[in-house]
Amino acid sequence: MKSLKFSTDVLRKLNEIQKKDNQLYKRILKQLELFQQNPKLKSLRLHKITREIKNSWSMSITKSFRIIYIETDEEYFFYKIGTHDEVYRKR
Repeated sequence: MKSLKFSTDVLRKLNEIQKKDNQLYKRILKQLELFQQNPKLKSLRLHKITREIKNSWSMSITKSFRIIYIETDEEYFFYKIGTHDEVYRKR
């Protein structure tokens, strides 16, 4: 089973979310748990991101909240989290 790793930005944002919106925080944890059990689960609404880094995917937390990750042979690395507009905004 591949491990889940998180960027410092994602960890910081998760900490903020936990303090401000505990219900959303619990939903994120639930989705990550489901993902860990079955990363192909249809209800996660996963889709490949074509304009981002190679092997980059998006997972839906809610209708408007996403977490973005890269899949490698060893792990899933989550590097962006936020609303649809926040995670898909070009930098």
